Amino acid sequence: MTTRRKHVICVPDGCADLPVPELDGRTPMEVAHTPVLDALAARGEVGRAAVIPEGMPPGSDVGNMAIMGFDPAEYHTGRAPIEVAAMGRSLRPDQTAFRCNLVVVRDGVMIE
Repeated sequence: MTTRRKHVICVPDGCADLPVPELDGRTPMEVAHTPVLDALAARGEVGRAAVIPEGMPPGSDVGNMAIMGFDPAEYHTGRAPIEVAAMGRSLRPDQTAFRCNLVVVRDGVMIE
């Protein structure tokens, strides 16, 4: 007899951070109230996987694509086309999508 199981892959993408002086040198995740994540971790299996193929940029776009079963070396063309698809749009072969982050730089330091 086979037992059917449901699996949840929880990727806390973007949770890594640096210690913040205003948080007494702790990271935002160290001070966050995370009862649901704590309960999931207590009942599940926690592990790490190296999902970034050699020679590819270590980013969430590449990593999440690999986690979902797509070979980034074959399919990854950048973050912008992924975000276009997430908006329910598509690109023609003669179109290019660009993705930009708006930031504030003061005295040579990115602050936002």
